[in-house]
Amino acid sequence: MASIEIYTKGYCPYCHRAKALFAEKGVEFKEYAIDVQPELRDEMITRANGGWTVPQIFINEQHIGGCDDLVALDMQNKLDVLLAD
Repeated sequence: MASIEIYTKGYCPYCHRAKALFAEKGVEFKEYAIDVQPELRDEMITRANGGWTVPQIFINEQHIGGCDDLVALDMQNKLDVLLAD
């Protein structure tokens, strides 16, 4: 099973959509809520190569991007392959 990490904020609709997609796929993920733990924001930006918006999603340490990027992978039938690793 893939290792999934997602940086979020509680009020972010894109974060909710990304988490819902993972739930639909039946996969677990580690969530870092940067509105609750703001000290993780700099870590997120560094890991995301300057990405400062949420969500920032990582699968097996690979930076996927945000919600739109995640949905695009799913629409291209590439997400399930990443999740199977």
